[in-house]
Amino acid sequence: MREETISESIEDLLGDTGKYIEAKAELWKLKVADRTTEATASIATQLILVFIAIIALTLLNIAVALLIGKWLGELHYGFFIVAGFYILLGIIVYAFRKQIIQTPLYNVIINKILK
Repeated sequence: MREETISESIEDLLGDTGKYIEAKAELWKLKVADRTTEATASIATQLILVFIAIIALTLLNIAVALLIGKWLGELHYGFFIVAGFYILLGIIVYAFRKQIIQTPLYNVIINKILK
């Protein structure tokens, strides 16, 4: 009688262990889905904001180029000056790309995933 009770207890324990493992696997799937959805929504929002900012910045640059060109007497001078500014800015960003772009971007992505 005692042996049957022990074997039943072992069977119950094995059954409960299997259910626990299944529950943990399901919880892990839900956590991954939640984090993936949150990261995707965040990226989509950021892309929309960047797109709007690019449009606004483009229009602002055209206005600044026209204004500078008007001050200098030739419109194309304004566009050359604005282009030169962006070439200089591009060189600076390229030189410091790890500190300015890569490291902060890695940190944001890792924080979103590990949150």
